[in-house]
Amino acid sequence: MGFVEDELQEIKAMVEKHITGSKLEACIPAMVRVNIRRTKFKQLIVCLQFPKNYPAANILVELKSRHISQKLLDGLANLSEKEAKKILGKPQILHVLKFVRNFIDENPLCCCSEEISELKQKIARPSDEIKLKQKTSSILVITMEGEYSCKYNITVPEDYPDTRVSLTEVSSSYPPVVRRWLLAQAQELARQCVEPPTRCRPGAPPFVVKPSLLPVVKFLLEAVHSIPAAVCGVCCRTCLPPHPQDVPSSEDDPLSVERVYCGHFYHHACLDTYIKTPPFAGGKTCHSCSLKIYHDKWKLSPALVEARWAHKQARQRELDEAIDFFA
Repeated sequence: MGFVEDELQEIKAMVEKHITGSKLEACIPAMVRVNIRRTKFKQLIVCLQFPKNYPAANILVELKSRHISQKLLDGLANLSEKEAKKILGKPQILHVLKFVRNFIDENPLCCCSEEISELKQKIARPSDEIKLKQKTSSILVITMEGEYSCKYNITVPEDYPDTRVSLTEVSSSYPPVVRRWLLAQAQELARQCVEPPTRCRPGAPPFVVKPSLLPVVKFLLEAVHSIPAAVCGVCCRTCLPPHPQDVPSSEDDPLSVERVYCGHFYHHACLDTYIKTPPFAGGKTCHSCSLKIYHDKWKLSPALVEARWAHKQARQRELDEAIDFFA
């Protein structure tokens, strides 16, 4: 038998034993085809063809996958052929297959390479950093706006995107109320990508799991860049001071920031005064979007707020009359 035939026999005997998660689908002189799988979304097909002067020339590599981006596949195929060139004159197929398998194992973020590419090229600003940590299958997101900054660590699970990403705040110069909202909203966006709504609309299409990395990081970047410029709907001044060190330490401070349900921001004192003074009919609406204002700190009904305001006004009139009597 010739060199190629000998290598094909070796491949038939060794591939599935030596390459974890591999399945030999074709092994003929025209092509060797091997499916390599780590998870459903970290799976690819390696197609190998012998050039005429093989093994003096390197084996030709083509990679296919339903879930891994074509750009990454093309780059990995190129690297695989370079690996084959290191052992010209020797059997190359098993060496290339081991290289591809090691790449999948050592680069768990390959399953979300398209999302990462879009974040870096279309969404992130020059002041943003997106650092990949392949060893821990995580991404460090660092974003700044003015003197405010946030740093988040986002972990991509093994069975992503069937399972949502998880995130933790590493550091932030925003006040606690903003930090809590950013983290909670990002987690909720991730949950919505993998869990169907509890109440489905009649005629709605079946729920389909979606990748959660892109929407989560996109939200964080856009929110962090927009919050420092947020204007209070009552006094029309920016809600946050230019310098993070000037943010009030107490959440009940008159100048502390409050976020209402619709997503807009107010100063604590401005919102408190607005809610507790007339007119009360129909409840208070946001100055920016005209939606009804909801907030955990102001849960009383408009009728009760109006009754308390009327009582306070009556008491004030009594005090004024007493002062006038003794004047």
